[in-house]
Amino acid sequence: MRRPGLAAVLAVAAAAGAADPASASVCSADRAQPLTVTTLCLINDARARHAAPRLRIDPRLERAARRHARDMVVRRYFSHTSPQGLSSSARIERTGWMRGRRRWTIGENIAWRTGAPDPRAIVRRWLRSRPHRHVLLDGRFRVVGIGIAEGTPFGGRGHTYTADFGS
Repeated sequence: MRRPGLAAVLAVAAAAGAADPASASVCSADRAQPLTVTTLCLINDARARHAAPRLRIDPRLERAARRHARDMVVRRYFSHTSPQGLSSSARIERTGWMRGRRRWTIGENIAWRTGAPDPRAIVRRWLRSRPHRHVLLDGRFRVVGIGIAEGTPFGGRGHTYTADFGS
């Protein structure tokens, strides 16, 4: 069994410019609730514990995140940059999210895990990794898109997660 992979990037642009586990919160792991809703709840719980504002789902960021998670599974790579060199900012730009914004900041966390889906384990791992934690708790971010694809970038049963954050 492969160890779950993690990566994080914080891309900051302006057009002119120690472990903290996910809490045992009220966030439900109910199968009737989408995994993205549970993941958002866990992220917002962590942000609340660190005085960062709650995030809300942005449909364009969600589309970018969903497509990237699925692409990593289908084409079997694990990176913020596609095999053709498409970066997270280029993927997000393609959704139209940056259109009309004079300034923006984006961040991305990615992860994969074998076995059953477990958003709590993913958020806990992000919080225990310094670069992931920095992105996840960054107070500039106000919106997020979460994508979860069935499968792993290296084949086999599991799930691949992408969270795209924006200011």
